[in-house]
Amino acid sequence: MSKWKFLLGDVDLNKDLILLLSVGGLFTLATALSSTFVNVYLWKQSNNYLPIASYQFSIAFFQALTFVIAGRLAKTIDRVVILRVGISFLAIFYIVVLLFETKTLLATILIGAILGIGNGCYYLAFNLLTFEVTEPETRQFFNGFLGLINSFTGMLGPFIAGAIISSMIGNKGYHFVFLAAVILFICAVVLSCFLVRRELDSEFNIKRVIQERKLNENWRKVTYANFFQGIREGIFMFVISIYIFLSTGSEFALGKYGLITSLISFITYYIVTRIIKENFRMKAIFIGGFLLFCAVFVIAFKVSFPLLIIYGAIISLAYPIILVPYLSLTYDIIGKSYKAREYRVEYIVIREVYLNSGRMFSIAVFIVCTSLFEPEQVIPLLMCLFGAGHFLVYFVMRKLEYKHA
Repeated sequence: MSKWKFLLGDVDLNKDLILLLSVGGLFTLATALSSTFVNVYLWKQSNNYLPIASYQFSIAFFQALTFVIAGRLAKTIDRVVILRVGISFLAIFYIVVLLFETKTLLATILIGAILGIGNGCYYLAFNLLTFEVTEPETRQFFNGFLGLINSFTGMLGPFIAGAIISSMIGNKGYHFVFLAAVILFICAVVLSCFLVRRELDSEFNIKRVIQERKLNENWRKVTYANFFQGIREGIFMFVISIYIFLSTGSEFALGKYGLITSLISFITYYIVTRIIKENFRMKAIFIGGFLLFCAVFVIAFKVSFPLLIIYGAIISLAYPIILVPYLSLTYDIIGKSYKAREYRVEYIVIREVYLNSGRMFSIAVFIVCTSLFEPEQVIPLLMCLFGAGHFLVYFVMRKLEYKHA
């Protein structure tokens, strides 16, 4: 027992917390195996940024829309059911990619819609269950340990998938990897059956939570912070993987990038979870955001695989430093907001709507700019502009009024 206490810290674990971490682990492993390579798969069919950007915009739009719809449903049915529906849609997404052509712009938008619906259901339920399963004293451990799992699966998934894809002729490797993802999603659905049922019977009152932004300065700042987080994620979620493939011409290089960066992130998440205390959260958010912004300039105007590795190493250090305290602080603020227990679904929905609005904004700007100008000229400028997203989070949240956070 002392050994586990040394590894995990002084944290009381319960069955649902462990199960939720396990479901999250299977989800992230399936995603790590396959999601990065979907962008390359689409690129190889079109050699054009427009289909990929449209696919990503479709994901963000339908994810935000699904959050609102699933949020209303979460008030009347078991949220674990919504979690299963989300994971099932993710499995359907890869089945569709396996069975049908995705060369047209319409096809990429449609598969983006399927993935967005799946993500919306999954993340709403998972975030809501995180809010309910964890307490303030276990929340930072949960976020940090989940980040640890994400990093570990991020090491194995892309490396194994890249090796498989590179070793097989044509698209056979892609089909094998996408099928493996489907199996993992099915396992996650089965495991979710053991989570304790949680139901809400209160009214879905999203208008009151929107109004709370005018009355609660902390909550308003959290929504702005999520928007700025989203503007960086919007284009960086796909541009980096395309850059790696264009620099090397190899899917295995993408796997090696994932292995190296996730190994760094894995170690950093473990350290950050153990050493960052509540009174250091804001400083950690500043340091992490600043590093993420600086990392952009490593690759903005000259792209090569060694520079991409350096970029990846920096962001792998920075993301745990900012995300562990930032996410914990976000949930703490929601927990102290007006009728947080009764309206926790609405708070999660609004948070995700702002996050995805940021993603849609940066992707829309990307689509317009790359349509009007040469992508090679305008993408570096967009990366410098939107790469400041996480750094701006600090300036939005630095004057939060909170206790013990």
